[in-house]
Amino acid sequence: MESQITENVEVQAESFFLEEHSNPEDNHFVFAYKIRIKNHGNQTLQLLSRHWVITDSNGEVEEVRGEGVVGEQPVLEEGEEFEYTSGSHLKTEMGTMHGSYQMVNDQGESLDVEIPCFTLSIPGIIN
Repeated sequence: MESQITENVEVQAESFFLEEHSNPEDNHFVFAYKIRIKNHGNQTLQLLSRHWVITDSNGEVEEVRGEGVVGEQPVLEEGEEFEYTSGSHLKTEMGTMHGSYQMVNDQGESLDVEIPCFTLSIPGIIN
């Protein structure tokens, strides 16, 4: 599990290969990832949007931007955490994801919280 703290917000990321949804013959590899966001600060925060950078092992990059996560814009009080699971697919057996969450505190100030870079890979592909 990868972890990073930005502006008193910790983001942990972990990925899983979904063999049953993948089709290697067609270069279609499906992954799930679990994200945990924890507010270590003393201000209430709301996650407004996300920005993902997804790179496969051929160097092909896809950027994804959107409101909230999994249809929600969670509010995190001091010490609270929010966890969700989502997915992504690649044309290769391995790649990476990283990005940021755009959040706002209870004073209306915006902040970008980094999502650590984590690997998407089929089991056994990395030693």
